[in-house]
Amino acid sequence: MRKGRPGGLRAVTGTPGFLRRSQPRYGEKVIKVLLVAASLVSVLTTIGIVIALIPPAVEFFGKVDFGDFITGTEWSPLFKPPHFGVIPLVTATLMVTLIALLVAVPLGLGAAVYLSEYASPRVRKIFKPMLEVLAGIPTVVYGFFALKAITPLLKDIWPADEGGPQVFNALAAGFVMGIMIIPTIASLAEDSMSAVPRALRDGAFALGSSRMQVSTRVVFPAALSGIVAAVVLGISRAIGETMIVAIAAGGRPNLSFNPLEGMQTMTAFIAAAGIGDLPTGSTGYQTIFAVGSLLFVMTLVMNLVSIRLVRKYREVYE
Repeated sequence: MRKGRPGGLRAVTGTPGFLRRSQPRYGEKVIKVLLVAASLVSVLTTIGIVIALIPPAVEFFGKVDFGDFITGTEWSPLFKPPHFGVIPLVTATLMVTLIALLVAVPLGLGAAVYLSEYASPRVRKIFKPMLEVLAGIPTVVYGFFALKAITPLLKDIWPADEGGPQVFNALAAGFVMGIMIIPTIASLAEDSMSAVPRALRDGAFALGSSRMQVSTRVVFPAALSGIVAAVVLGISRAIGETMIVAIAAGGRPNLSFNPLEGMQTMTAFIAAAGIGDLPTGSTGYQTIFAVGSLLFVMTLVMNLVSIRLVRKYREVYE
């Protein structure tokens, strides 16, 4: 109703706004199509990788026994007589990844707890972008940093004639790789902790808990699914890293559990063999796809396990 002539009111005619037929929203439809296309890109990329890996890998295992490939302890596919035991590459990959996690997980989660629970908004606004800058540094720079800075430092502390590290070693490569994945773990874990409702913190503080108790006994368990996802993403990046291990860890397959020795990881072998002069279709050329297929399967299994863990520990808040 609205005022009409003096002494009376005039009814407003017409359909109310909420009953009118809504106009078609073409912008939302376009955005929806773009989002679906972006999702399909990752799916199609994965399918393309599988299609590219399977035929050469199947042809390789038609020439080389799969059991010898999985359980063999000597890897020299480009020499005569060739040996195709992939265990040295797998152990080197897992060792470097483990060293990286020993560095990245404590520091990354510590940074996440500080930014989420202790830092003021102003400090968080400054420190978080500075931390994430580490993720934008080219990995080849990290590789030369490990070779030219970390390894000489280790050799000064522990000389080689006293059993110290070699020029190429897994310890320096793993240490620098851990520094590289700190931003990945810290940023995702901090986002997960920040998403925990404030009411949980207030309730814990009201019961007399300290800030450390709130961080470790309330916020951390509530954000555990996101933290697990952050760590798994860091592991995936460490396993797939190439340049750091190719430069700092060496290029000699070595079945050893001594991180002070040089060794070759799966990704380093793929990089070294891929830039070589291997004839297309040869057994040596097909080893690239065999090792790549094994690396793909390892990553897939790890991601499937992580999905189960994330679903198990996921907390939903209303």
